[in-house]
Amino acid sequence: MKILIIRVSSLGDVLHNMPVVSDLLQHFPNASIDWVVEEAYVNLVRLHPGVRRIIPFALRRWRKKLLSTQNRAEIRQFLNALREEQYDLILDTQGLLKTGLLMGWAKNSQNGKKVGLANGTVGSGYEGISRIFHDQSVAVDPYTHAVLRGRLVAAAAAGYIVDRPAVFGLQPPVCEAAWMPPHPFVVFFHGTAGAAKKWARTNWIAVANYLQTLALPVLLPWGNAEEKAEAEAMAAVMPNAAVLPALSMQEATLLAYSATLAIGVDTGLTHIAAAYETPTIELYCASPKWKTEGNWSDRLINLGDDGAPPTVDAVIQALQQLQIQ
Repeated sequence: MKILIIRVSSLGDVLHNMPVVSDLLQHFPNASIDWVVEEAYVNLVRLHPGVRRIIPFALRRWRKKLLSTQNRAEIRQFLNALREEQYDLILDTQGLLKTGLLMGWAKNSQNGKKVGLANGTVGSGYEGISRIFHDQSVAVDPYTHAVLRGRLVAAAAAGYIVDRPAVFGLQPPVCEAAWMPPHPFVVFFHGTAGAAKKWARTNWIAVANYLQTLALPVLLPWGNAEEKAEAEAMAAVMPNAAVLPALSMQEATLLAYSATLAIGVDTGLTHIAAAYETPTIELYCASPKWKTEGNWSDRLINLGDDGAPPTVDAVIQALQQLQIQ
C-alpha cells in the first residue's frame, strides 16, 4: 500500500500527526508512507523512520516572491514531485483549502481514495471547502484531542480501529551540542507566542529555587530577542540556571529528548518532550488542556487550563510525583 499524508504545518500539529504513521505501519507493516510538509519541519518528520519520502512544501517562502523565476521553478518541481507516485490512500489531516488543493493535485491509484476531515474541532482553523477534494470525509467530535483527530481520519480511511495509546515513533535527533551538560538537567520551555499563554516569571523562579535544593541545574532556551531577554532576566536571579545559545530545530529537539525533566507552557517544544516521553510537566494558562495534553504516558503531567494557570505548589507536587530528585 502506498500512502500520502498531507499535514504541512505548524510545528505542534505536524508533531501531533506522527502517531498516524505508527498506526498505519502497525496495521500495514509493508506500507510505503510519504508526507507533504512545510520545509521548516522536514527534519522533524525525518525523525520517524516509517516515513519513506518527504516532499517539502515552501509556501511560506514562495508567497513572498511568488512570481520570481526561482520560485516558479521550485513550485513546478514540487508539483511534479507530488505527482510522481500513485497512492492507494491520500490523507489530508489538516482540513484547509491549501491542503485540499494539494490533495486534489496528488494522484490516486486505480482504486485509491482521498480522505479528509468532515469538520473541524473547537478552535481549529478548519476550512469546509477542503471537502470538495475528498472521496470520503470523516466526522470527529468537536472536542477531539489534536493527536486523536488525525488518527481517526487514517483509521476510517484504512478500515481499522484506534485501540492503543499514541505511539510517536521518533528516533533521537543526531547533532552536535557543545552546550549539552554531562549531568542531569531540567529545561524550562518558557517562551510562547501570546502573553496570556506564558507563566509568570515569579513562578519559574520559585520552581528553580526548589530544583536548586535537588542540585538540578536549569537550562533556558529562547527563540527570539524577547524570549532571550526574558531568559536572561530569569537567569540573573536563578543561581542554578543558564541561558542557552540560539538553537537549531534539531538542537532544540535534542534538548527536549535529553532533559531529565521538561517543564513548559503550551508550545511545540514542550510537546516534543512529551512525544519522546521525557518526564514532562505541561502548563496550561490560556489554552484548553483537552486539546493537546499529553495523555499517552504516565511520565507526563498536565496542569492548569484555559484561564486557570497552575500554581507553583501544583508543579512541585508534580515533580515529586514524577520522582525527580
